Amino acid sequence: MVSRATLERLAALAREAGAAAMAHYGDGAAELKADRSPVTAADRASHALIVPALAALDPSVPVVSEEGTLPAADERRGWRRFWLVDPLDGTKEFLSRNGEFTVNIALVEDGAPVLGVVFAPAIDVLYLAGAGLGAWKQEGTAAPRRLLGPPPVPPEGLTVVESRSHPSPELESWLAARRVARRVRAGSSLKFGLVAEGAAHCYPRFGPTYEWDTAAGDCVWRDAAANGRNDSPLRYNTAELKNASFVIGVAA
Repeated sequence: MVSRATLERLAALAREAGAAAMAHYGDGAAELKADRSPVTAADRASHALIVPALAALDPSVPVVSEEGTLPAADERRGWRRFWLVDPLDGTKEFLSRNGEFTVNIALVEDGAPVLGVVFAPAIDVLYLAGAGLGAWKQEGTAAPRRLLGPPPVPPEGLTVVESRSHPSPELESWLAARRVARRVRAGSSLKFGLVAEGAAHCYPRFGPTYEWDTAAGDCVWRDAAANGRNDSPLRYNTAELKNASFVIGVAA
């Protein structure tokens, strides 16, 4: 399933889901889920489009979506391959209408993402990547360009991209121990893309995230390498589908 053709199908699907979400842009209505995170009609519209489309690609590959019924750890334990979806990553950014929200679709194999698409419909930015296929960014109708990760850290220090909506004391402590030239705030999985394209050196995250928040963007980071794949601390299909704190990129 890891092929250029499949990646292009995922990109087209993410664009369709993004259009479905944008039909609700500006509604301003949200409900709170059990974990107190917001969910909107846009989340549900994107989910309703993506899940059956992925199931149709190969009915034998399970689909896990943030807005779907989450399989128990015992059921997932034997899975070697599955889809991991966040139909609308950055719901708070969606509600604030700043454009920094994304549709995230990833294929996970043996605990690592091997295909990933991150699409920001409000700003028409697409990141896509696959193991052996490289990482790419497309802005609007321009030709996709290859991404090759962050540049060397200059003497003045790191450019750090951080969450727009989730600051933390742990992040401030981590930053205080390093030479930091610039801090950039961004929403959703766009932070992974900024590191992959070299606009930032690293993305540290010390607040809670779930695996569907990170898998597609993590794939973009992993494949933004000239040879092989970049290292990532993240692993997938854990018991609770939660990530520990992590740092993506060059953090020296």
